[in-house]
Amino acid sequence: MKSKGIAYLLWLFSIFGVLGIHRFYLGKWGTGILWLLTGGLFGLGALIDLFTLGSKVEAYNTNKELKTIRTATMAAAVKNAAQNEQA
Repeated sequence: MKSKGIAYLLWLFSIFGVLGIHRFYLGKWGTGILWLLTGGLFGLGALIDLFTLGSKVEAYNTNKELKTIRTATMAAAVKNAAQNEQA
C-alpha cells in the first residue's frame, strides 16, 4: 500500500514534481523518466500532478488489492479443484 503523504512529499522534494520522483514511487517508470527528462512536461504535468496525485495513489492501491483478491480466489479455486479430483 502506497501512502498519499509520502507521494506528496516526494512531489514536493522533487522540485514540485518536476523531477518525477513521485511517479517512480507509484511504479510509473515510463512517465517518471519522461518527467525527469522534460522537467515534468515543462512544469505543466507537474502542476497537474499536484491535483491528481491523491487519486493516482488510490488507483494504485485499489489495483494492488484487486490483484491480491484475484490471486487468493484463484488459489482457492485450484485447491478446490484438486480436492474434487481426489474425491
